Parts: sequence; C-alpha cells; structure tokens
Amino acid sequence: MNNVYLEWFTTDEQFPFFIQYGGHQENTEQHRHIDFSELVIVLHGNATHVVNHETSFIKKGNVFVINGGTSHAYLDPHDLKICNIMFRPEMLKLAGPDLRTLKGFQALFILEPHYRNIHSFESKLNLSITSLEYVTSLISIMVEEYQKKHQGYKTMLASRFMELIVYLSRQYDHQETGVQSHLMHLANAISYIEDHYLESITLDEIAGQSEISVRHLNRIFKNDYQTSPIAYLQRLRLERACMLLKNTCLSITEIAYQCGFNDSNYLARQFRKNYGMSPISYRKNQ
Repeated sequence: MNNVYLEWFTTDEQFPFFIQYGGHQENTEQHRHIDFSELVIVLHGNATHVVNHETSFIKKGNVFVINGGTSHAYLDPHDLKICNIMFRPEMLKLAGPDLRTLKGFQALFILEPHYRNIHSFESKLNLSITSLEYVTSLISIMVEEYQKKHQGYKTMLASRFMELIVYLSRQYDHQETGVQSHLMHLANAISYIEDHYLESITLDEIAGQSEISVRHLNRIFKNDYQTSPIAYLQRLRLERACMLLKNTCLSITEIAYQCGFNDSNYLARQFRKNYGMSPISYRKNQ
C-alpha cells in the first residue's frame, strides 16, 4: 500500500473516534490532526518518525501517542504497518480515577506527548512479542466493531479502548529499559498526588515517593507544567470542591474537609483566588 490515507478523522460528532490500519512503502508528508490525539502501534517493519523537526527510529512493537496539533511524518519505511487510533482527548475522562494513578498512563498518554511536541524526545513503549500479539488481537476486535457497527458498538468500542489503555499503561510500568528517569520521576509524582490529593500530604512525601529531592521536584514541575506541585495539588482539590458544590447539598465546611482543606476559610480563600468568587456564589451560579 502506498502512502495509505484512508480518513484521518470522523464526522460523527456523537462519537469522535476513528481506527484504521496503515501501510507505508514511501515517505509520507508532514501532517497533523488538530482535533484528535493519535495512538500509534507499530505492527510490523520500521521507519524514521519525524515529529516537528526531530527524528527517531521506530520499529515493530513500539507504541506512542501524538497530541493533536503536533506535526509528524514517516520516512524511509521498510514493510511498515501501523495501527492508528484517533481519539478526542476527552475520551480519557471516561476512565476511572484509578487509571490516572498508573505511572505508565501518566508517562505514555500525558507526559510523553507533551515532551514530544516541545523538543526531541525518543522515549516510547516497546512491547514484547507476546504483548504485541495480545494488543493486535484486541485491535482486531475493535476494528470489527467499528466496521460492522452493530447496536451498542460505540459503548463496546469505548470499553475496549479503555481496556487497551489500561493494558498499555501497565506494560509501560513494567518495561525495564528505554524509559528516561526524568519522565518516570515526574510520572511517579503526579500519580502519587492524584492518588492522595484528598489526604494531608507534604512536598517531602511527594518527593520521597518520586525518589528525588524537593528542590528537583519543584524544578521539574516548573519546567514542564509551569506550576508547582502544591499548586497542582490545590487545583485537583478545587476541581473536586466544584463538583461537590454543584452536585451535593453538603455544607462548605464538609466540602472543605472532604477535599483536603484544613478549614472552610482556607477553601474560600483559594476559591476566590482561582475563580474570583466564593464557594457559596459558585453554588448559586450553578
């Protein structure tokens, strides 16, 4: 197949998801998908992958994610066969909160695509033969669902996609080589924060779980997220508070304690600082 471009997007606004196989025998042009992120599984062969203006070698078993808006292309392909799964980033929100605590999920679906878009970054998941066979069988089931479109296929596809994401995240956690320590330190920190943000945790605890110093923890957060670990923690707590304000009749004091704040006054100060209104005003506006 020469430069296979079937359709890189779907017009189904109710189900913004697309899956296809692609075979490339010639170089492809640099292209991007504005509204979609792209999960790529290399099923066979090898090639040079160009992201923006940086290159890296990809081969059978490699898995990586390209964020929407990131320009990429394939050069010098040799029997290259890939599976492209195009998805809106909001689909990841279908997963349970436990998924976001997986270090592999943070690394593969959140951190790697971010790094890949801003500078040269070659780290990627490398599946074993056995793992690739399992992933290939799961993809085949998804493709059949997508093509036949039986009743309930959207729910089935979303479920299978989540299964694939969890499996790949676990594989990333367990791979022994090829993962940059910087990335995994950051993934460890984020996973720990998202697993314990409703508890009373300290910078020392977060840094200790990440096996780095507090100073280094602050540095990598500032460099990569333009924020601090504590600000990231507070954001998660405030998002939880917003959800409880909208969907429950709990008092402000109860919500403060359930969201990890010491008291309702501290919650109110943080709320005004971030949203420009009090928790009570926010609840009334909803």
